[in-house]
Amino acid sequence: MRRLLVIAASVFIGISAGPGSAGQPAPAQSVQGWEAVGRLNIGGRAMCTASLIAPDLVLTAAHCMYDIRNGRAVNPRSIKFEAGLNGRRAKASRQVVKAVVHPGYRHGRTGQFQTGTDIAVLRLDSPISANVIRPLVLAAAPERGMRVDVMSYSHRNATSPRLQSACQVIAARQSSLITTCRVDFGASGSPVLQKRPGRAPQLVSVISSKARMGGRGVSLAAPLGDALQALMRQAG
Repeated sequence: MRRLLVIAASVFIGISAGPGSAGQPAPAQSVQGWEAVGRLNIGGRAMCTASLIAPDLVLTAAHCMYDIRNGRAVNPRSIKFEAGLNGRRAKASRQVVKAVVHPGYRHGRTGQFQTGTDIAVLRLDSPISANVIRPLVLAAAPERGMRVDVMSYSHRNATSPRLQSACQVIAARQSSLITTCRVDFGASGSPVLQKRPGRAPQLVSVISSKARMGGRGVSLAAPLGDALQALMRQAG
């Protein structure tokens, strides 16, 4: 495999972090169940993307739980999940009260093998009713060659999600997925989705970082394995 240059995709709110992705992402509102994806407002200073996976649980990247300035763990109660944020209004907004990070994650390490543990589950202060937002359905990681979408907030689209559609999975390993989706800063924790005709898409992975491989932009994502179920039990 060609050498990867990996760049974390979390961001300080309001700070330009260099060139954006090369594609032209489409609005996400046409995707059934898009409101389950939301922005994490981390202490009013940083942002990531996250997905509702149970009425009171959201899934994001583990490195979003650490301050990018000093590497210290963030107080979970300083985080707000803004589900379905579109403009100035969110479909639902909740404070985070607990964060459970994958036990194998070690903050500060980079590279493909760290990607496989870059997931965290957050518990909300109160459930979001299914009458308001239905959680995304979880599914197994896609295989090489399959098509996926990524829905994310970013520093360029901090108040409205964008959809990178029909990306190709170019590598599928136990430690990480590599896709042709080109994400921007702020997309850490974004859901990697597989479409189902006439139904809401399934969540199959979580964006960990942006990267370059062979001179082109790609994204690295963490597969969702048995560890996710354990994190959900601990968070609940």
